Amino acid sequence: MSRTLRVFPRVLPLFLLLLALLAASVQAADQKAPKEGVLLVAFGTSVPEALPSFKAVDVSFKAAFPDTPVVWSYTSQIIRKKLAKQGKPVGGISDGLAALAKAGVKVVRVQSLHVMPGEEFTELERAVLLDIQKHPGRFEAVYLGRPLLESHKDALSVAKAVLADMGGKRRKGEAVVLMGHGQAHGRADLVFEGTRATFKESDPLVFMATVEGARGIDDLLAELKAHKIKKVWLQPLMVVAGDHARNDLAGDEEDSWASKLKAAGFKVEANLKGLGEVPGVRDLFVDHARQNVDDLTKEPKKQ
Repeated sequence: MSRTLRVFPRVLPLFLLLLALLAASVQAADQKAPKEGVLLVAFGTSVPEALPSFKAVDVSFKAAFPDTPVVWSYTSQIIRKKLAKQGKPVGGISDGLAALAKAGVKVVRVQSLHVMPGEEFTELERAVLLDIQKHPGRFEAVYLGRPLLESHKDALSVAKAVLADMGGKRRKGEAVVLMGHGQAHGRADLVFEGTRATFKESDPLVFMATVEGARGIDDLLAELKAHKIKKVWLQPLMVVAGDHARNDLAGDEEDSWASKLKAAGFKVEANLKGLGEVPGVRDLFVDHARQNVDDLTKEPKKQ
């Protein structure tokens, strides 16, 4: 027998061991590569005092999806341009999807940070679909997470979280006034009314109105007077306590809600905390991201 044949039986186990180690190394590398990513989509804000809400949401998502890229997108071009001039750029939806693709992501969870499914959410969905059409095959799946408030269960969860977060500030008989955004043409009005009714199930002294929707400040004033309320707590029903919360809701101008309420004889306190700062609300956004099964790269399944 040749020397090569005599050595081969001794070398073979070592060779197989090296192959196994190499395969394990490749497999480990594949496991570490980011296969799934999260795209958080919000209208955006340029108000520094509002940023704690977004930062808290970011922390919650990174904790819920460890070792997963979490990218932000703002839908407002005005806010994106303003932030870019300040040297604090935040991209749009196509930018966010491109960043996830560059990171090697194959499955994307797009999570809307809108409160209700109005015009902004519709535009978000359309923008994601257009980007998918421009880049076919870039992702294996793109799941779209729904806004915060769509179901009765959602509204009960948010009501519980918001009221609990006020802690011991509010006393018996004091009302909570929540400012929603709303839209002038009526989208989300019915969702808002359903949410309003559900909040009252949790607490009959919770009152709601919108900046632009069908139920405005005049309706709110009439309702508070009918209930003989003495003191109200103002709280934004918005993810961030930005411009609307600080000016339209609690500002010193004559046309702010706070000023109008004071002029009508109510005592007023403001709790300027965005919904993103409320732990229970963040948990619900995370649940929506985890539970969504609406893959925009596929045709809807026929039932």
